[in-house]
Amino acid sequence: MRLYQLDSYATRFRAQVVRVWSDEKGHHAVLSETLFYPESGGQPADTGVLKGPFGEVRVLHAYEEEKAFGDVVHVLSAPIPEGVEVEGEIDWYRRFRHMQRHTAQHILSQALLRAGGYHTVAVSLDGPICTVDLKEEVAEAKLQEAEALANFAVYADYPVEAFWVSEEELSQYPLRRPPKVQGRVRLVRIGDFDLAACGGTHLKTSAQAGPIKVLKWERYKGGTRVHFLAGWEALEDYHAKHALLSRLALSFSTSPLELERPVRRLQEEVYALKGENLELKEALVETLLPRALEERVLLVPAPVLGDLAKRLLSWSEKTFLLLSLEGRFATLGPGRQEVLERLKALGAKGGGKEVVQGSLPKEKVAAALDPGLVS
Repeated sequence: MRLYQLDSYATRFRAQVVRVWSDEKGHHAVLSETLFYPESGGQPADTGVLKGPFGEVRVLHAYEEEKAFGDVVHVLSAPIPEGVEVEGEIDWYRRFRHMQRHTAQHILSQALLRAGGYHTVAVSLDGPICTVDLKEEVAEAKLQEAEALANFAVYADYPVEAFWVSEEELSQYPLRRPPKVQGRVRLVRIGDFDLAACGGTHLKTSAQAGPIKVLKWERYKGGTRVHFLAGWEALEDYHAKHALLSRLALSFSTSPLELERPVRRLQEEVYALKGENLELKEALVETLLPRALEERVLLVPAPVLGDLAKRLLSWSEKTFLLLSLEGRFATLGPGRQEVLERLKALGAKGGGKEVVQGSLPKEKVAAALDPGLVS
């Protein structure tokens, strides 16, 4: 029996170990009944512990042998004996967050359907940032409307209830989407807001799912993927972002909501400085070029070393060696490999094709400036 479908808020249970086995994938056990939700429908599995005469083992994962009605298989950290009685306990912190994500997804899927006629085709609740995949491409205004509608449903504090119906009775219920299973079907109703077939764990009321926040959306497989947060995880995200904005605002001597203006001004200043820096580098390369053509071994500032080497490629077929005080070097021309070998004797490392670049110990730069290194 799947006890989590009777009470999603229960955390402890007792059961008999019906079947056990071990293979290359780990240690497995089937119990007479369980509170552990098996991964399915986009919702991750529960984790927790099993206690018995063998001590305590971790439940690392749970999955269905057969969708919806098969045995729930518990993946364990160690083997346990068959036939013994165990006490199980789920990780409530993990379970409750999964319940918040799942109920919020039902609410948001219904809100998307009402706001823009958008149909949910797949969901993922694997992490704090959940996704809803829609069949259609969305309009931004409709997505904003759906987010507002979803949170109105949260504030309405609708009761959430689950119940079973036969396959023959399904036509009496206005489901948001057709069920994926046959036979007896479990339905989850959120007040008069949403009704869908679902075997997952859910909250008692819609209010416990809030807030619901859409983060972004993107085109996906001809439709749209919507990313959202819900419940405690939405509040934690808000807290982290508020703290970050507050720190940044303090450094700019402004308020968090006025931060965009000084940041934009800083960006403009950075772009201007980048342009000035480029002009200065080009001017410096032009100034150093005649001297490099004459001396062939030259100490140059590190920021222009690569640019000067490229200019020399188009000006001469001689061999050159350019060095910086930090130990960076560039050598080019027909004798560049011979120069590299001589630099390696000084501890240099490097490589390349037309221009060989690398570095050597700073204390060896003076020795490398010997014109005799370039033949």
